[in-house]
Amino acid sequence: MPPSANDTGSLAPHASLARSAIAPYARRVVNPPRLKLLSRLGVPSHMSRLLARLVAVAILLSVAAPLPAQPLPGAIAARIDSLFTAFNRTDAPGLAVAVVRDGRMIFAKGYGMADLEHRVPITPSTVFDVASVSKQFAGMAIAMLIGEGKVRLDDDIRRHVPEMADIGAPITIDQLLHHTSGVRDWPGTLGLAGWQYDDVISFEQILTMAYHQRSLNFVPGSEYTYSNTGYNLLAETVQRVTGQPFRGWTDANLFQPLGMTRTVFRDDHTAVIPDRALGYTRAPDGRWRAVTNNLTALGSSSMMSTVEDMARWVINFDSMRVGGAQAMALTRTRGVLNDGSTIPYAFGVSHGEYRGASTVNHSGSWAGFVTYVLHVPQHRFGVVVLANAPQVNPTRAAQQVTDVLLGSALAPLAAATEPPVVQLPAATLDAYAGTYKLGPGWYAQVRRDGNGLTVQASGEGVGPMVARSERELWVPNYGASMTFQRDGTGRVTGLLYRERVSPRMPDREPAPAPTQDYIGEYFSSELQATYLVEARSGGLIVRHRRRGVGVLIRRWGEDFTGTLPSMRSVAFVRDARGKVNGFVVNIDERSRDIRFAKVR
Repeated sequence: MPPSANDTGSLAPHASLARSAIAPYARRVVNPPRLKLLSRLGVPSHMSRLLARLVAVAILLSVAAPLPAQPLPGAIAARIDSLFTAFNRTDAPGLAVAVVRDGRMIFAKGYGMADLEHRVPITPSTVFDVASVSKQFAGMAIAMLIGEGKVRLDDDIRRHVPEMADIGAPITIDQLLHHTSGVRDWPGTLGLAGWQYDDVISFEQILTMAYHQRSLNFVPGSEYTYSNTGYNLLAETVQRVTGQPFRGWTDANLFQPLGMTRTVFRDDHTAVIPDRALGYTRAPDGRWRAVTNNLTALGSSSMMSTVEDMARWVINFDSMRVGGAQAMALTRTRGVLNDGSTIPYAFGVSHGEYRGASTVNHSGSWAGFVTYVLHVPQHRFGVVVLANAPQVNPTRAAQQVTDVLLGSALAPLAAATEPPVVQLPAATLDAYAGTYKLGPGWYAQVRRDGNGLTVQASGEGVGPMVARSERELWVPNYGASMTFQRDGTGRVTGLLYRERVSPRMPDREPAPAPTQDYIGEYFSSELQATYLVEARSGGLIVRHRRRGVGVLIRRWGEDFTGTLPSMRSVAFVRDARGKVNGFVVNIDERSRDIRFAKVR
């Protein structure tokens, strides 16, 4: 069994922090009026001070002591256990769950194994990498510093981090918080630069890559697109304006006041963290594989915690002991785009709804860890799920626990209904058939198939399309609809898929250019990365000294997909003379338009 939170060894890394945490309480107790009162009662001065310090220690320990779960009725606890029977085994990773209601932790339990090699089970005291759940702590830090007048929402990030290049438009603290900045996401850009995910990926490396960006995904404030890099810049802002390490500031101002003694931002990938779970993934042969985790992405990720500590954090959403009402309200502020529309995302949390109740939530995923925190404010209720294998669906797990404990207090679950199926005329089917660009390197072929249509996206299988109306066709394989669009003349111009317009491509694809046009060496000054494009077997390959060799697959015209990671689209560009002088890589929606120049 792993050591408990009361073991001296497990608390040793926090000893110096504990001493510093006692000081504020000691100052409150050891003050002149109280000392005079003790003196009049005949207590010697040295004993007065000792007594005061003992009281201070008692206060601290009462805050930091393990949060005991108030026992649930056995039948209800058994219903929760039944949700996780498949993970309650000794030969597989699993999860820990905690539930809070009305300011108390009412349930906490672990299922499965924290460490398969050493046969260590998961308990409520097991430490997990909470991944992107970390962002709400950076969000609270910024909100508190705003309250202190040290940061403003409309500050350009360059005011605090001048190493960021001037890309032609201000990037505000507000935009970084709400993922509307346009700053590229480091998991994709570092991958394209040559990093493997099991490499050491340090906070400093992430910042250096951000400093080298010379363009953005989009005009700041014009859209919402998730960016981990934005929260790393926020953590660096905390360090710059406070003069303290981000880990130290969060320890002193967030974790210690709430008694979160097992929680820390990992700023050293070699640090020993007692009771820490390992992340796992299942290999194609069915066996479990450990996932290396050498990341120190302060602000966006890399926070280590337990469900017991996270329960304290969720309780604070209602009590507001840390941060206060003003900062807490600020952290719930939705983002506003340039066109005035609002988005669900706030300060490291997202607004949502479950069974008619408003929720605040966030998920996380990294190195085999998957996590989710759910808060239902109107019921003063929350669920924390931390898992060490992606086979666990933490969002669904939290919802199922919510169903058990809130039950009839929520709106009924929506009954599954089959939407009507419409038979489209042959002329309509023929009009919709064609190629649509879903994104860079990502195209959908819509084809006529008897009395219906099928769709096949780049690199994927063929799937049926089910007409729900004349324009909307449901794609079961995607769990989403495609809605066809026409212009004023009735010509089909594109389709709407997941709220994005995908234009229809010309009926005739351009003829392929000679392979020789593309061969050469390409360099990105932003990434300090070089790729070689070579001819092989009548086609093209791309080579990187660390990532190896991949194939370039032509998708449309001069837009290719690379089989190497982070190369969804490799679109070659030409100069005014028609000569290929570079290519542009689009990794995904989070990292776009990364330019490589042809250097030879």
